[in-house]
Amino acid sequence: MNQLSSVAFRVVLAAIFLFFGMNRMQAQGPASSPAKEGPPKQEASKQESSKQEPDKQGAAKEEKEEDKDNPFAPQPAQPLPPGMTGSDVNDPRFKLTPGLYDAGETSMGLKHLALVKKPDAFQLGSDDPDDPKVQKTIGQLGMSGASKLPKPVQLVIAQLAFANSDLAFQGNHLFQGNFYGLSIYDISNPAKTGLLTSLVCPGGQGDVSVYKNLLFMSVEMPNGRLDCGVEGFPPEPAPAAGAEKEKKRRLPAAQKDRFRGVRIFDISDIKNPKQVAAVQTCRGSHTHTLVLDPNDKDNVYIYVSGTSFVRQQEELAGCSGEAPDKDPNTALFRIEVIKVPVAAPQDAKVVSSPRLFIDARTGALNGLNNGGTHGKGGEKPEDTNQCHDITVYSAIGLAAGACSGNGILLDIKDPVHPKRVDAVNDPNYSYWHSASFSNDGSKVVFTDEWGGGLGARCRPSDPNKWGADAIFSLKDDKLSMASYYKLPAAQADTENCVAHNGSLIPVPGRDIEVQAWYQGGVSVMDFTDAAHPFEIAYFDRGPIDPKMLVLGGEWSAYWYNGSIYGSEIARGLDVFELTPTKFLTQNEIDAAKAVHVPELNVQNQQKLEWPAQLVVAKAYLDQLERSQGLPANQIADLRKAIQNTETSHMNKGKLAKLQRMAPSLQQNAATAKSPADSKRLHALADILNHPSA
Repeated sequence: MNQLSSVAFRVVLAAIFLFFGMNRMQAQGPASSPAKEGPPKQEASKQESSKQEPDKQGAAKEEKEEDKDNPFAPQPAQPLPPGMTGSDVNDPRFKLTPGLYDAGETSMGLKHLALVKKPDAFQLGSDDPDDPKVQKTIGQLGMSGASKLPKPVQLVIAQLAFANSDLAFQGNHLFQGNFYGLSIYDISNPAKTGLLTSLVCPGGQGDVSVYKNLLFMSVEMPNGRLDCGVEGFPPEPAPAAGAEKEKKRRLPAAQKDRFRGVRIFDISDIKNPKQVAAVQTCRGSHTHTLVLDPNDKDNVYIYVSGTSFVRQQEELAGCSGEAPDKDPNTALFRIEVIKVPVAAPQDAKVVSSPRLFIDARTGALNGLNNGGTHGKGGEKPEDTNQCHDITVYSAIGLAAGACSGNGILLDIKDPVHPKRVDAVNDPNYSYWHSASFSNDGSKVVFTDEWGGGLGARCRPSDPNKWGADAIFSLKDDKLSMASYYKLPAAQADTENCVAHNGSLIPVPGRDIEVQAWYQGGVSVMDFTDAAHPFEIAYFDRGPIDPKMLVLGGEWSAYWYNGSIYGSEIARGLDVFELTPTKFLTQNEIDAAKAVHVPELNVQNQQKLEWPAQLVVAKAYLDQLERSQGLPANQIADLRKAIQNTETSHMNKGKLAKLQRMAPSLQQNAATAKSPADSKRLHALADILNHPSA
């Protein structure tokens, strides 16, 4: 791990650990415009220095000392390890103009429709570490002694309290989480997305999901209150002399009004959410997953992934942070399952605490090994005592868990009692962060959030297997490694960049995922061939600050009913649309837009179904032309027949001609060059046999 990432990450986390006792902070805070307290100017030459007046010499010395304390000042990158390759410095994304709202932008295959700035309620409102707002915010977080930290660190901690986080969708509404609450947007016209309302309710991390009239929010940080109050709790007393060096983590004093867990809101009145329940958990909720049981229409379930410290029993009975050998009832090495009666959400409660990491042979709770190391000087992977994120795919009865040191596969046919059926690790992975299935369930994409989203992980000297996606093939409930995918463009030293949240784009016949990479922007990946993933579209901005690693960028990038939405940590909400390129045709884009869902919670993955429309058939033809899966004359005949059918408004005679062309496609499928082309040919024949208007 290079000096910049290592020092910055550890300084900020050490501060949070000391005052909050947090075990891991996967999400990081947003940025305002470049801080006034940037790194100092270059030191004068020795000859010039000797001529300086004493006060100037003192100032230069002070600047030099301050630079040593600034963990966000860029440091020289380490050389690539032997056999590793880095990112492309010739990509147009590498040297974009820096700025907050005026940064340089570049894109390919994505049109930027809008940036909706964060509401004032979710802005720190200052980029000056000396601004009283910084100390006020840190005080509300319950920290004491923060004045001893470097001022850039103080600013980052204060900004963290207003970070945008994850997204959920329902109808024409978008729900954006924030460490300080949530915002609800009207997306009936994506290009004119507008804010409906914001709800101030601090506690981080603010991940959200929706089901019918219910909204769920994750709360993890110890400033969360049952009543959503903004005052937090009294600062913790400063540690006694010498206590800073103690390895034992100090827990914040127990508070009867503290809340850490999952909040439940009634959103029947979309502009006026009402909290109806708050389910406490021992480690809080870093993320959560909405789980629907096909056999239970009266309840929904919430899988709670807590990555923070375990609170003391005086605050929540039954909580223990001891190692399994000291306490078999430890809150470590498990998740929580909350059962929520849809008609009576106020009765929601924890109904099970599955031990997903248990060794079935020995019964040891800590039954999974971590994933190795990155080699000499690399970052040691986290121990597997938690899941960061779980994606359930109820249609196939499985879930994929990204669980710190491991990726795991779960059987969720009984959602209250999920069972691990496989686990994998990887020597190039540091922290398994999130997961996505391919639509047919034959692949799983895991992400590695190396450095917790804080570090610059996409520089030319950062190996393209670190902080990347790992694509696994899935067969008979077993995962096998296929390849890696990483954002191909190099990023600057001051851009936090690593693999983060994404979702499938419903292009028929292909596996395509849009994904956020923090300040690396948005990248769209084709992983139809699991062994050879490649980028087909992107959007990126220049660094927020050219001199200091300021935290920002895209937290999530999700496709929803024809548009892509990016939750930008520092700026607000981005809206994009796909545009045709050599990698993606307009017919493929239109076919993707033909898929509509009533709501979307990405970690509750839905099976995509395409209507039997002729635009979907045209998308398959474009793909078969690209892969040379059919002779050119046959493709031309099919296109002409489809066009004639469309212009005739589905004339019976024209439809009959399409049907007569279907059997030959079924024959072609039997001799197709690839399994992907075979599936496309079968699907195309089915549409020609029974096209819908």
